Amino acid sequence: MQVTDIGNKEEGKVWHRKPTPGKGYVLNQSFQDLLSRSLRFLHVAFDTTGDSFLAGDHHGNIYVFDISRNRFRLVQKTGQACTALAFNLRRTTEFLVALADYSIKCFDKGRAQLVSWMRGHEGAVSSISVHSSGRYAITTSSDTAQLWDLDTFQRKRKLNIRQCVGIQRVFFLPLSNTILSCFSDDSIFAWESDTLFCKYQLPVPESGPRIYYKAFAVTRDGKSLAAGGRSNLLHLWCLDSRQLVRVLQMPSQVRSVRQLEFLPDSFDGGASQTLGVLSQDGVMRFINIHTCKLLFHMGSHDDAITAVTVSPNGRHVVAIMDNGSINVYSTQSLTQEYNKPPAPRVAVVTGGEADPDFSNLKVKVRSDVVQRPAKTSGRRTHTKVLRAPAGSMAEDKENELPAGLNKKRLVALLKAFGEYPAKYRMFVWRSLLCLPENHAAYSSLTDKGLHSAYLTLHEKYPIKSHKLQRGLQRVLSALAHWAAIFGETEYLPLVAFPFVKLFQNNPLLCFEVVATVIVNWCQHWFEYFPNPPLNILSMAENVLAHHDKELLQHLVDCGITSQLYVWPLLETLFSEVLTRDEWLRLFDNVFSNHPSFLIMACVAYITCCREPLLLCSQKQDFEYFFHHRNNLDMGAMIKEAYRLMSSTPADIHPRTMLSDFTPLSRGQYPVFNHYPEFIVEYQSQERERIRLQEMEYLRERQILAQEEEKLTQQRTKLAAMKRELKVKELQLLDAARRRFLKHQQDLRASQIQRLDQEIRRKMDLRERETATAVQDLEVRQMELEAQRKLLEQCSHHGICQPMVLMWQYFHLAVQENTKAIKSYVGTIFSSVSVHTHTDTNTLGQALEESLAEACQLGLESDWQQEVAERLDQVDAEQEKKRQRLAEVHRQTLAQEDRLADTLRDVAGRKVRNEQECIWPQFSLHLVWTCKHISSPTVSDHFLHLGFAAVKHVHVLCLGILSVSLDRGRAQLDSSERELMKDIRELRQKLAMISALPHWGLTAKLWS
Repeated sequence: MQVTDIGNKEEGKVWHRKPTPGKGYVLNQSFQDLLSRSLRFLHVAFDTTGDSFLAGDHHGNIYVFDISRNRFRLVQKTGQACTALAFNLRRTTEFLVALADYSIKCFDKGRAQLVSWMRGHEGAVSSISVHSSGRYAITTSSDTAQLWDLDTFQRKRKLNIRQCVGIQRVFFLPLSNTILSCFSDDSIFAWESDTLFCKYQLPVPESGPRIYYKAFAVTRDGKSLAAGGRSNLLHLWCLDSRQLVRVLQMPSQVRSVRQLEFLPDSFDGGASQTLGVLSQDGVMRFINIHTCKLLFHMGSHDDAITAVTVSPNGRHVVAIMDNGSINVYSTQSLTQEYNKPPAPRVAVVTGGEADPDFSNLKVKVRSDVVQRPAKTSGRRTHTKVLRAPAGSMAEDKENELPAGLNKKRLVALLKAFGEYPAKYRMFVWRSLLCLPENHAAYSSLTDKGLHSAYLTLHEKYPIKSHKLQRGLQRVLSALAHWAAIFGETEYLPLVAFPFVKLFQNNPLLCFEVVATVIVNWCQHWFEYFPNPPLNILSMAENVLAHHDKELLQHLVDCGITSQLYVWPLLETLFSEVLTRDEWLRLFDNVFSNHPSFLIMACVAYITCCREPLLLCSQKQDFEYFFHHRNNLDMGAMIKEAYRLMSSTPADIHPRTMLSDFTPLSRGQYPVFNHYPEFIVEYQSQERERIRLQEMEYLRERQILAQEEEKLTQQRTKLAAMKRELKVKELQLLDAARRRFLKHQQDLRASQIQRLDQEIRRKMDLRERETATAVQDLEVRQMELEAQRKLLEQCSHHGICQPMVLMWQYFHLAVQENTKAIKSYVGTIFSSVSVHTHTDTNTLGQALEESLAEACQLGLESDWQQEVAERLDQVDAEQEKKRQRLAEVHRQTLAQEDRLADTLRDVAGRKVRNEQECIWPQFSLHLVWTCKHISSPTVSDHFLHLGFAAVKHVHVLCLGILSVSLDRGRAQLDSSERELMKDIRELRQKLAMISALPHWGLTAKLWS
């Protein structure tokens, strides 16, 4: 057997020398990189010729191997793990790849380009079946199957099913247009591919144990169907008669069937007789379905097979081994001459010469024909306990632990007490996990410092204790430096935190415990990165479906997937739903058992909480349930986990999928590469690119900051210069303003000085006029006093009435003249007052304007106060003079009233007796007086008044004499009032005359 190490080569030779078939091995392909980290091939698909095949690994790398030309080549890097392949399209250079993100992509191997991208599945695609014409393809997932047109890459039809019934497989029958669909309830339907009309349904057997079909194979002529499942029984159907023709029972070593493949032959006309059966033990057994003989087998317990693909021409068989490598077998060296006896109804298969170990193989065929049932029966499959045989020496070697401990005794102690002593728990864990304590290797990891992915860990996972925060950061950074995938895994802090809290004083042990847990109990977790481990979740779901169908059906009805009820428990390692003591007790059992115990613990937790889960119906309720603590009996959960470990069938038991416990190597830690490197490298490259961009951005920002600092300094200098210029400008403006204000003050002072002089002049004039008016009033008062005395003397000396009347009319004339003078004086006073008021208003307006301007300029001068004080003094003096004039006027009125009373008394007594005697004298005196007045106008006026008064008095006397005595009293009263009025007027005129120079002559006349 030749081993070809592909390494990091993208193309090369398949083998370096022509292989010799020997025992049937042609080639063993192992995928290894430069650091010897083995990778895993997942799927293989042959082309239509059978000389080339595709192989895809869990990193998403797709290789094409050409056996006839002895070449291999890397044709595509998808970046995701592939779940199915198809290479038999109509265009021979194209192939289909189903990826972990539920999409199907079509690539061209010659150009290494993407041709089309098809989406529509909500679950992982498990198989791709291509029509014999290469034009149509059917993709199958657990919940649906979809028919695609490969010319347009458009979906034509979609198979919808009930949620309670899952799809096992949907595929085209060879050389026909029939589609066969197989469901989880063992029902099989045939459909017309063009019209999708249901052609028939195969009946479900009612008698015998239920098989639970999972594997199917069809002969090249499309007439026979082989089906197997969770049993060692195989059903052979004749599709022409639609009847179950045989039931083959495999040996007791076979407990479940993983895969079935017919081995074609060039001379059988498409009716293949050799059937390959891949069982749960990893051995592919080829039997003749007619002779019921074992022909040959491939694989072994130590070198188990996980999947097999047979070329269309039957020349080669490609097997994917459990370690991820590919074995290519030549069927020519493995097959022998076939015996073709008539097919019996009951036959016994005897061992052939190929392998004497299988001489006791018996194949039983049931001859009864089962009628077509309406529905499947509700029987449950009996559980079987699978115990792997082991020798006593191997068992003793396995139970040996460091520090002199024995695992068997520790497990017995654990089962007796349910947990390890708290005092010795850490010591027991170190022994169970076989920690190597590689100080030098750990120091080399920690010397690299904190990983860039965990520099901001405290922002996403804030922890109160800074010690725990630093410890978690240190462990995660060491893990990220150990394997690049751990720098990209978001849930790694959740996995590591419980152990960091337990081993916070010993970071080396903490790192090695976490690394051991990842290597053993987190197997296959990272194959679908960055998605959750769908394979692990499917294991847990299968176990739950086997042990509690009702609960699983309730979860399915509520739309709850295993990513919601299994993954939260796994990614946190139960730290969210268990207390500290419960968690420690659980991991005592986890570390003491096979790595599959952790998955069983998840299922046990779910089944133990089935009652509250059955009451939940909303997605939010389930999310809350699996992220918070619940009331749970930890002892019952652990017992349930052990029960599941022992009672789960081997075909669905996680033990068959997971490797046994493997401790960390001493000296150097093992290489961890069970993840899609393309995605991690791409993310690392992106992170590095982003980091470089950030550094470039920071550098540019630093340059910009320096430039901004320079600009800031220049702006500061410019601002200082602007401030200096502004200060100088303000100083100049202030000086100009002060000069202008001084000029304005000088103008205002000169104006105020002129106004002050004008005010003084007018005040002097007004004072002189006021003094003149006061003197006139004093003279008037003296005149009135003289008249009063004169009248008193006349009344005592018996002056006649006509003389009194004549005097009254003369006094009236004088009074009229006095009125005129008084009116003239009043006019002068009013004009002076108006001028004074006008000047005062003008001055006030000027002052107010000056004050307003001064206030606007912000200055207050003393001259404003002086002007206000002078105005107040002027107003006070005017008020005093008004009061003085009012007092003199009141005194004058009182004297006039006394004079009027005296005149009335004199006139009443003597008016009739003496009027004739006084008229001539009075007239002569009046004429003489008027002639001696210096002013011609005044003398003429007095003369005119005197003659009018004489004439009026004469007429009045004549009228009075003719009035009868009866009417004399009333006329006397009215005449008295008129006389009093005339006397007042004459008195005013006499007051004016008294101011003249001839006042003394008039006084002599009256004396």
